[in-house]
Amino acid sequence: MTEKFIEFCRWPSDRAQQYREKGYWIDRPLTQILSASCDTSPNATAIICGGRQFSYAELDGLSSNLASRIAAQGIGKGDTALVQLPNTAEFYIVFFALLKVGVVPLNALYSHRQHELRSFCSQITPKLLIVSNEHDVFSDDGFVETLQSTGICPQVILKLGDDSSQFGLSKWIETAASKEVGFSPAPADEVAFFQLSGGSTGTPKLIPRTHNDYYYSVRASSDICHLQADTRLLCALPSAHNFMLSSPGALGVFYVGGCVVMASDPEPLNCFSIIKQHNVTMAALVPSAVIAWLEQAPKVEELKTLQLIQVGGANFTESLARQVPKTFGCRLQQVFGMAEGLVNYTRLDDSEEQVFTSQGRPISVDDELMIIDEQGSPVLEGETGMLITRGPYTFCGYYQSPEHNAQAFDKEGYYYSGDLVQRTSDGNIRVVGRVKDQINRGGEKIASEEVENLILSHPDVLHVALVAVVDPRLGEKSCAFIVSRGSNLKSSTLRRYLLGLGIAQYKIPDRVQFIESMPLTAVGKIDKKVLRNL
Repeated sequence: MTEKFIEFCRWPSDRAQQYREKGYWIDRPLTQILSASCDTSPNATAIICGGRQFSYAELDGLSSNLASRIAAQGIGKGDTALVQLPNTAEFYIVFFALLKVGVVPLNALYSHRQHELRSFCSQITPKLLIVSNEHDVFSDDGFVETLQSTGICPQVILKLGDDSSQFGLSKWIETAASKEVGFSPAPADEVAFFQLSGGSTGTPKLIPRTHNDYYYSVRASSDICHLQADTRLLCALPSAHNFMLSSPGALGVFYVGGCVVMASDPEPLNCFSIIKQHNVTMAALVPSAVIAWLEQAPKVEELKTLQLIQVGGANFTESLARQVPKTFGCRLQQVFGMAEGLVNYTRLDDSEEQVFTSQGRPISVDDELMIIDEQGSPVLEGETGMLITRGPYTFCGYYQSPEHNAQAFDKEGYYYSGDLVQRTSDGNIRVVGRVKDQINRGGEKIASEEVENLILSHPDVLHVALVAVVDPRLGEKSCAFIVSRGSNLKSSTLRRYLLGLGIAQYKIPDRVQFIESMPLTAVGKIDKKVLRNL
């Protein structure tokens, strides 16, 4: 029987051949990251999660248990799974299990709620749902029943923390299937999993990442960041974030046989305690978390084992960047990446000026970058323009989005990132902003159009514009300017309404301002430049 795989936009054959010839694509599945370290260092600690520790042999064995149970249900290659788990070891056990059996997961952020999850399910129609019963959406069966009423009926639903049920995730992890069942990863040039875009319109679009392209990004990132078997990485950002997963992230650490140390969130005092207790050497943070760490640093003793802090996910000002080595006595590395592919790093041997004032340069010499103006012409060195790119680990199209792809890619396959950047004289990239309407709230991307459409569904709202406002801690916060149909609508009422629609908390406007009328441009569009200055 012919195996069925996820349909996606593939690299042109000539570029695919080039990437293989240059050793970027090695035609091996991502599961090799785990199996190789298990072969060389089975007893080394792979994950520390609270009071629990997992060796590489245990991580491999537990993920194989779960893979066998999933395969025994007839779920495998060509099927999809929606996964929403907090920062726990189970996230990685599930991730490797799904890779082993060839199921393509979409890892939702733990902050996502009904609105986002419903959209994800409609896009991938998952056969498998793996969630936590501590999440308010899944504390009862209400949301699942709502999905089922729309025709989305996962074949299996596993819940972390539901130990009394036969579908408790822990039980499926602890014991293999009663009957021996065969399973294997998807071929390396097929989709391994979906990443989520930080797009500027609608709910996040899905980014198909193949074993080949993602494995290259992980290997190269590990080399650039000088990871070794004694590396201990603090995982305080959401595990599913591309930054935390592969830049070099947990997968990079697993690749070299190091250890990932879990934290529930980046709260500084708890993280400082974990760093000391477990001799953490490396941490990855967004700028808002760095600010919180800097504020609390005087309250703790020196973090002697910490060697490197990576900062990415949002613009990082030079003044803050300069404080990191002084305060923590460690190196700083800036990271500018995207779930769509391209990742830039400042190198560990770069000058202070490069590290403090830029977001680095691409992983590969075959990352093709151009910085263009509104007419599509290359800008001069140091001038601001839009970044477009293609390369061995930058995708070729969003999942089932032909209309959007027609706008996001040109005929030569360059992806229009929407980022406004400058190229410095030494070839590094400096991020300036975004072309489209996207708010970067401490690393969490908010598509203005998505939230605006939800606000407009309130019967008392006539017009709305969601804009970014500068915030010293988060970089940007959101402000909703609203023209209402009367004087009865209150900001608190609107926030309750949005929460009732089931959107993630971080998307709720930080500020609501009621105005008499919307300022318009010469062509009749809402003038958000004016609103940002109000």
